[in-house]
Amino acid sequence: MSIIKEFKEFAMKGNAIDLAVGVVIGGAFQKIVNSLVNDIIMPFTAIFTGNIDYSEWKIVVANGAAEIGIGSFVNALINFFIIAFSIFLALKYVNKINKKFEKLNKEAMNTIKKHNRRKTDKKQVEEPKPEPTTKICPFCLSEIPYKASKCCHCTSELNEAQKEEKTKDDGGKENEE
Repeated sequence: MSIIKEFKEFAMKGNAIDLAVGVVIGGAFQKIVNSLVNDIIMPFTAIFTGNIDYSEWKIVVANGAAEIGIGSFVNALINFFIIAFSIFLALKYVNKINKKFEKLNKEAMNTIKKHNRRKTDKKQVEEPKPEPTTKICPFCLSEIPYKASKCCHCTSELNEAQKEEKTKDDGGKENEE
């Protein structure tokens, strides 16, 4: 019972079904190519060779005991080259289409990346600036903590100096509380 189950799993896999479809289409394509060679190409070549039918060419070996069908071999060679050339053209066309899709996909991915980059750039612009951690003492020009009210270098009171700076910035108007 397990062999039947395993065979069923094998037969139902995508690869096995694709292969079966390819064989059936290949058989139908071979009939078309055989007809092309036997019914069109060979009679057309007979025009140039004086109605010689290649398919009937045979070499008799061993006093008529055996015959080598050279004409059948020539037909088979022509069939092979036509089939090979047809497959080459079909694959070339499919590869060309795949390259176009790859190019379109690459362009779409680049567009998405640019769009995402713009979003992150906008987010960076919109983010608030962090609060400063240091400031400069107006008396000794030393760097001190931002929230300090007295300079640790010159011991000057910073609140009074900051009030004076604000009044100068307001155009000379003094704001008294």
